[in-house]
Amino acid sequence: MSKGGDKRPIVIRRKKKVHAHHGGAWKIALADFMTALMALFLVMWILSVSSEETRQAVADYFSTPLITAITGGDRSGSTSVIPGGGPDPTHSDGERARIDTLQRTRPSMEERRFFRDLQERIERAIELDPELRQLRSQMRFDLTHEGLRIQLLDTDQRPMFELGSDQVAPYMRSLLRTIAPLLNELPNELSISGHTDSVPYAGGYRGYSNWELSNDRANASRRELIAGGFDPGQLLRVSGFADRVLLPETEPTSPVNRRIELVVLLPEIADAIRNPAVMVPDASVPDVPIESSQQDEPQVQDAE
Repeated sequence: MSKGGDKRPIVIRRKKKVHAHHGGAWKIALADFMTALMALFLVMWILSVSSEETRQAVADYFSTPLITAITGGDRSGSTSVIPGGGPDPTHSDGERARIDTLQRTRPSMEERRFFRDLQERIERAIELDPELRQLRSQMRFDLTHEGLRIQLLDTDQRPMFELGSDQVAPYMRSLLRTIAPLLNELPNELSISGHTDSVPYAGGYRGYSNWELSNDRANASRRELIAGGFDPGQLLRVSGFADRVLLPETEPTSPVNRRIELVVLLPEIADAIRNPAVMVPDASVPDVPIESSQQDEPQVQDAE
C-alpha cells in the first residue's frame, strides 16, 4: 500500500475520432466529363446548322497535316505519314508527286457549287414535267474524280431502250432533250458511256454483242442530246463498256446495269483525255531490244 503523499496522477486517454472522406478527385472527373459532353453537343449543333461548303472545308482542314499546310502542299487522298516521300516535305518525287496528281483531279469548292447547281436545275426541270417526274427514281447524281456523273438506269417496268436494241424509248428521248440545254450552261465538256447487263447475245462476242449494243446506245443518246439543243462542240467522248463496269453490289443480270452515264468532265480530266500522258524513258535504264520468242527454225531444202 502506497503512502498518502505518494499519489500517482490519473491519465485519461481519449481517442480522437477522425471522419474519413473520399477527397475531391471525383469532382474533377465529373467536371471533365461534363466539359467534354458540352463540347460534343456544341460541335454537333454547329455541324447541323452549317452549310455543305462549311462542312467540306472543315473536313479538308482536318485531313491536311500541319506540316503539309505549312509548306503549302496538299495531301488529299493520301494515306502516307511522310508528306513528301523524300528527304524533306517539299520533295517533288514519290508521295508528293502522287498527291499533286490526285489534287489536280479533285473538284474545287467552286466547281462543286456549279455541279450542285446544275443538278438542282435538272431536278427542277424534271419535277415540272409529270411524265418525267416518274423517271426521277431512275436517275442518280454523284461526284466522281472525273466530274459530275448523271446515271440513267433501266428497269424492267420502264426500260430506257427497246430490248436488245438502241431504239430510244419516248420518255428517255424526252428526258435527254430536257437535260440537253441545261448541260450547255457549264463550259465543261461531256462524256457519254453506255453499259449493259451480262446477258449475252445468242452469237456471244463473235457477232453483234453487248460491246456494239452499249456503244450504239451511247451514240443514240448523243443524237437525242444534240436534237434537244446540246452543243456538239462540248462533246468529248462517246464509248461503250458492255457489261465490264457493273454497279457495286448488284447482280450481273440486274436491269440497273443497263444504263447511260453522262459525265460533266473536270477541265483537268478533259485535258488528260485529249493529251494522254506519255511515259518519259529513264536514262539510267539501258534500252534492251525485245528478242523474238520464236527460235530460228532450221532451213530445209527441197529435195531435187
